[in-house]
Amino acid sequence: MVERQLSLKEYLALEAEERLEYEEGQLLAMAGDSREHNLLLTRLLLRLFPLAEARGCRLLHQTVRLKVAEDRYYYPDLMVVCAPPPQDPYLEEAPCLVAEVLSPSTEARDRGTKLRAYLALPSLQAYLLVDPKGLVEIYRKTEGGVLYEVHREGSILLDCPQGALDLREIFP
Repeated sequence: MVERQLSLKEYLALEAEERLEYEEGQLLAMAGDSREHNLLLTRLLLRLFPLAEARGCRLLHQTVRLKVAEDRYYYPDLMVVCAPPPQDPYLEEAPCLVAEVLSPSTEARDRGTKLRAYLALPSLQAYLLVDPKGLVEIYRKTEGGVLYEVHREGSILLDCPQGALDLREIFP
């Protein structure tokens, strides 16, 4: 079977009909989320929304496309954006925080190609990987590189949006 590369225009036309990620000309269909995944994401949204709003930032989830490169468009589970919005109302380009809730079908991409793509964004300050088993990994961009942290309990201090994320509220 010969695979055909798609132009960005073709991708955007197809993507209007269903949620598809775009990576170097390839389409990647987004699977539906489990109930556990959805509830975990909802708890994250509820805790992060007041922090984002207090700073004048937007908290967006799952249905807003993120342009990470000219040939890469993803749908992060959650992103916080404090930069002015781009003209396209379905697109963001400059998040300060991106979070992905891990699932068996997405974990390899979340830890691989997406990790590298997100960390390459100049605006990004932190990338969170949230494991439904009660673990949060955070990659923080610093002047010296990327700092990796693992949290199983307590609170995570965030620079954007500024505040603390209490893991007891995320994993009741």
